[in-house]
Parts: sequence; structure tokens; C-alpha cells
Amino acid sequence: MTARVCIVGAGPVGVVAAIACAAKGMQVALFEAEREIDHSPRAATTHPSTLEMLAELGLLEEFKSVGLVARHFQFWDGATKTLVAEFDHEVLRDETPYPFVVQTEQHKLAELGLRRLSAMPNVELRLGAGVIDVAQDPGGVRVATLSAEQHVCDYVIGCDGGRSTVRKCLDIDFEGYTWPERFLVLTTLFDFEAALGCCQRSYISDPEEWTNLFKVMGDDLKGRWRAVFPARENESDEEAFSDAAVRRRLRRLYENHPMELVVHRNIYRVHQRVAKSFRKGRVFLAGDAAHVNNPVGGLGLNCGIHDAMDLAEILHLVTSGQADESLLDRYERRRRPINIEYVQQQTVANKKRLEERDPKVRQAHFDELRRVADDPVLHKQFLLRTSLIESVRKAKSIR
Repeated sequence: MTARVCIVGAGPVGVVAAIACAAKGMQVALFEAEREIDHSPRAATTHPSTLEMLAELGLLEEFKSVGLVARHFQFWDGATKTLVAEFDHEVLRDETPYPFVVQTEQHKLAELGLRRLSAMPNVELRLGAGVIDVAQDPGGVRVATLSAEQHVCDYVIGCDGGRSTVRKCLDIDFEGYTWPERFLVLTTLFDFEAALGCCQRSYISDPEEWTNLFKVMGDDLKGRWRAVFPARENESDEEAFSDAAVRRRLRRLYENHPMELVVHRNIYRVHQRVAKSFRKGRVFLAGDAAHVNNPVGGLGLNCGIHDAMDLAEILHLVTSGQADESLLDRYERRRRPINIEYVQQQTVANKKRLEERDPKVRQAHFDELRRVADDPVLHKQFLLRTSLIESVRKAKSIR
């Protein structure tokens, strides 16, 4: 009998989980509360390890066509406006067929995934169907929607974000903390690469106000830049979005930045949290429903896609009779510690490095980055970790 899987949430992790499960012959129902995919600026960097997975699903070429291929990333000293170190993914040429990242907005992956799913005969798309309850017994899971519909399936995958209804229905603690400052995202049509000589993905350390600066393509594919700053702890939305504050921040990067090129302003809370458990019975958590982190390094969404691919393979082995249900425990054995080691610890360290105020500690960070970038062996090791290739290999070793 064909296994039935309900997936809650049609963001990138949800659609990848749906495609991966459907491609393995499972009957899939995908539930999304909204009728359209959210286009607000969110995750935008897809690492080589994840590109390999998108290639496996047949999504990579279309995904690349709406994104920007970037080989390099840089660390800058914002106080002196000098380049500290540059890293080149090309050193991974022998480790991956995709020695680069693709920078593009996450909604594009969700939308192209939905188009793929709409053509798959064993998939039911339920957009505008918000899930309000998940209940299970030894024989299956019942999913209830806001419109009082009831759906019965064998397994549920909660990919419904940091405020996950699925996680709350399971009564699973979301352990961790919220950063005191929010993150402000300013999107501009100004070309920082031409003005500053930086590459298309740059991390700018500054004791006063650090910046993540990177280019994406935009829906028009003409290119735009996102600059991410820390808001002051007591800074209101109105203050952060004011022309005076936006001008001040952007002109710290480039003195003559024209204000008329600013096209979007966004601000959000940032968390470092991991669900106490990624599974309860027949229900699983993946992506932001299972773990959230600050975006420095662009790791969270990538790890979520890795969750989805790993879980689809485990469910396939169990539902096809190649393994018994005890294999379901492997999902949590792998994914929870991998997220803590490679995403939580790394993104916290990334943020602390950018915001460091002590001159001696800042200099030590810079010296270490230069040393690593200048040593071919260390350069490659660094990129194996930041690209999450190392984490994928380690996960596979956990049986």
C-alpha cells in the first residue's frame, strides 16, 4: 500500500520535502495557510551541498537561471574599509560538481517547486488551507484545517516555520534564546561591487555597526543588493525605516549612496533555537519548525533542505519495506546534533566575529582569517565546513 505523507508549509523546505517524497512514490498532500508564496526578503544563499540536492531533484538548472552564481566571498574591516580575506569555492572543484553558491530569493525556489509538484500525479496541493491541529495514534495521523477539513495520512512533516503549529501540537519545547537586537534589511539598486570593489557576498566587521552585504537577482533579474544591519536594541520600526537612519547606515558603506535607489526596508527578530525533539511518533519537524538561527553565513535554509532530503530517504526505506520503523529514529540522531554543531555554533560565532569591539580580539580574528585564506589546505577545510559539505558527510556517518 502506498504511503501517505502530509507536509505542512509550502516554503522551500516544504516543497523540497514534497518533491523528494513524491519522487520516491509516496502519496503527498502539501498544506499551506497562504494562497500565495511570501515574497518578503529572507534566505538568499544556497550552498554547494544544497545545490547537489537540487540537482538530484531536477531543479538546479531552473533555479540557477533565476539566481546569481557566486564563487567568492570576502571579509572586510569596516572601520578601515580594507579587505581582510577572500575565499574561493573553486578550491572545492574536486569535492563537488558545484564549487559556488547561488544567490537568489527563497520564494523563487518555493514557486518553481510548486510548479513541479503541480505536474506530479501523486501530489495534492492545498494552498489556502491552514493546519490548526495534528493528532496521531499508532495507525496514522489526522490533520485538521481551518476550514474544518480532516485528512488522514501515515506521516506528517512540519515545515511550517519558526512559529510552527505542528511543533506546538506536539508540545515540543523550542529551546534557545532571542537576540536582543533585531536585524534590519535594506534592499537597494545601487551597485556596491562597482563602488567599493567588494565581491557579491561580503561580511563587513565593524565595532560600531557590522553589515552583511550581498547581491541577489530580484524578480526582474536585473540585480539588487541587500545590506543587513543590527538595529539598536531600543530602535523602533519607524526610527529604523526613517530616511535619516537609512541614509546614515548606507552612507557608512558608501558616502554618496543615492537614497532614491532604496527599494525595500524590512526588520525582524532573530533567534537561536532548536526543538528539543525533531520527531514524535509519526510526526517530524524540518527547517525552521525544528531550528532557527541568525542569518550570518546563510546556513539555516540550507540545513532545512538537508533535513527534508534526509527524511524523505528514511521514509522511503521504511515505507518500501527495506527497513523497519526503528530507522525513523535515525532522523533525529542525525539532524538535531548536525544543526547544533554546524549551524547554531557557526552562526553564533559568525555574528560575534562581525560585532567584536575589542581591538586586539578583532585583530586576532583578522589575522586568523588571513592565515586560513593564504593556506591552501586550511582554505579548503574552511570552505568544506561553511558550504555544509562536511556536515552532509558527517550526517551520513551517523547510522
